[in-house]
Amino acid sequence: MPDPKELSNVQPQAIGQMNMGGNKNALNREIGEDGKRAWSYGLLDCFNYNARGLCCLAVWCPCVVFSKTKQRLDSLHYQGTPLQDSGETFTVGCYFYGLLCPCCQGWGLQVDNRTTIRDRYGIRGNYLSDFFTSWFCSPCALTQERREIELEEASLP
Repeated sequence: MPDPKELSNVQPQAIGQMNMGGNKNALNREIGEDGKRAWSYGLLDCFNYNARGLCCLAVWCPCVVFSKTKQRLDSLHYQGTPLQDSGETFTVGCYFYGLLCPCCQGWGLQVDNRTTIRDRYGIRGNYLSDFFTSWFCSPCALTQERREIELEEASLP
């Protein structure tokens, strides 16, 4: 048995940071010298066959896509697991987004969400690029954000 005096002089050792969630670069995009990478799917990939349904939903009901994406992101961030039932359709975020849509301001909520996603996945860009992307191409941006999260969810057991 070790001497208790020896144990009291031992400094605590740092352990690795807990990595909650799944693979944050599921398509193995090249990571640049800045430690960042490109989005897994391009902004206009929303017109691809696999994303058309989601893109149509983002055009006609962006509040629903925004809300469910936010819920899924929060689940990955806080629990480290995918959202079990794909989230509630009508949440406070959905209502706020919906209230801002008629005056073309829903994208304002989307900018912070996009920045959070970009930071989580180490994607190249900045707040200004998030602002303009959300403002000019809101449905495509919503689709791109959602697909990035779906890749991480698919990598989890």
